[in-house]
Amino acid sequence: MNSPVRHYNLTPHTTFGLPCKAAYYTELHDEGSLNAICSLPEFDRNTVLWLGGGSNIVFAGDYHGLVVRLATKGIKLMAEDGDHVWVEAQAGEVWHDFVQYTLAQGWSGLENLSLIPGTVGASPVQNIGAYGVEVKDWIESVRCFDLDTMQFVVLGHDDCGFAYRDSLFKQAGKGRFVITAVRFRLNKHFSANTVYGDVAKILQQQGGEITAQAVADAVCRIRRSKLPDPKILGNVGSFYKNPIVDAAVAERLLRDYPNMPHYPQTGGKVKLAAGWLIDQCSLKGHRIGGAAVHDKQALVLVNCGHAVAADVRALSDFVCSQVLQRFGVALDCEPSWLPENV
Repeated sequence: MNSPVRHYNLTPHTTFGLPCKAAYYTELHDEGSLNAICSLPEFDRNTVLWLGGGSNIVFAGDYHGLVVRLATKGIKLMAEDGDHVWVEAQAGEVWHDFVQYTLAQGWSGLENLSLIPGTVGASPVQNIGAYGVEVKDWIESVRCFDLDTMQFVVLGHDDCGFAYRDSLFKQAGKGRFVITAVRFRLNKHFSANTVYGDVAKILQQQGGEITAQAVADAVCRIRRSKLPDPKILGNVGSFYKNPIVDAAVAERLLRDYPNMPHYPQTGGKVKLAAGWLIDQCSLKGHRIGGAAVHDKQALVLVNCGHAVAADVRALSDFVCSQVLQRFGVALDCEPSWLPENV
């Protein structure tokens, strides 16, 4: 393999598009090269960044370590029976393209997760989710390179510690496991998940038979109507997690805001809609420097052009402070700020 490129411009590899350079940069096209990458003089396990689609990262400054972009490709049918298929995709596959591929094969399950930016390898890290579905619902196992043992290991679904927008790979396994492939158990027989009213409404407007592809098309239509194209307005999709609060907090808020969206969770908790909370603070379109709250979806912060990290940080802090002041609810950011010590 070639030596890493020095002072590499990372901006094209992130969807928010903030200016950032990596001290060293290389790409992984074959998982067999992982040992060689780990042997590079520039490799430091504590600082190396394994980069997917760059759709869940906000760079606060230049990255002073080695960045390895996971660019492995390949989709393979591993097994099937009368009801299910087991399909494995390499980490570098574009997530939406993979979803579309599964639908074209007649396999269902991932249709509600259409048009989510990023790569297959990043999907279990964040446990991506949308419109009543989380990717954990369909993951059979995750193939990883274990930096503790320098060996490959397969982690089963229950080993991955999945939770709301969380997983082992963000917690105890952070910095240890490099995801190289994900295996999914998908359905041969379609059953629609239209728990979110917007999806059902669009399906009714579209007319015709409700198929997995029809659901995917409806989800894409909704997302495109609400979410900006990162090629036009830099963004990372949802900038905030939907807060999960105690039932008593939700009850207090519902007394004052009876129309507040809320979703009961296990353990007596209640999930609130972060976008609704932000919208009630009249923050759509609010701008600081080159960063703004999207005028159609308050959950999204955008790069209006030439934004710098300080703009995004100030805007995010302001949004959080306004929601906390009005509702007493703290918001958490979905994307990771890197480097973490900046």
